[in-house]
Amino acid sequence: MVGLVPLLAGVVDVLGAPLGRRRPHQVARAGVLLVPDDRGIFYGLTVREHLRLAARRPDARREGAVLDRFPVLRNLEGRKAGLMSGGEQQMLAIAKALLAEPKVLIIDEMSLGLAPKIVQEMLPAIRDLAQEDGIGLILVEQHIELALSIADRGVILNHGRVVLTGAAADLLRDRYLVEAAYFGADEFGHDETDPDRVPALG
Repeated sequence: MVGLVPLLAGVVDVLGAPLGRRRPHQVARAGVLLVPDDRGIFYGLTVREHLRLAARRPDARREGAVLDRFPVLRNLEGRKAGLMSGGEQQMLAIAKALLAEPKVLIIDEMSLGLAPKIVQEMLPAIRDLAQEDGIGLILVEQHIELALSIADRGVILNHGRVVLTGAAADLLRDRYLVEAAYFGADEFGHDETDPDRVPALG
């Protein structure tokens, strides 16, 4: 979706713009940003240096607004990323992406390597990105309940294939169906006569 892997089939349209054949920098310019699972930070750079490099243009007001989302970073502006905790690094990675003013933000494995308490502390800020800033959010997450707790809709993949989609609230209520789809249970309900049919809830 962000141009890192060639599109093998189908189409990728974001806000009416076809992105499937574009290169990564073109996708970023179109407003689609990725926070990778390795966070994409440089251990030798400080928080302040990361933010200045990430901004499309110097904008103290925008930088201040981003730091308001993650106030812990205000006290760490002079600290090198390599000396920060995993949660602080994840906040920095998301803050960097926000300074590029995305229309759609993809966060890959937000909870990877983080204590559950830290993840729960980050969730309100992530939720506000969509509800208050109007940014489209795509969470790629193995912890299904975590992602569905702040999502409007969920898409369950199995070996890269969509096997279930629906309203997040409906998916949370039908835990068995979600687990069957996620783990590929035979009784999940695929129609072998129509392999492209995807069960949907809501």
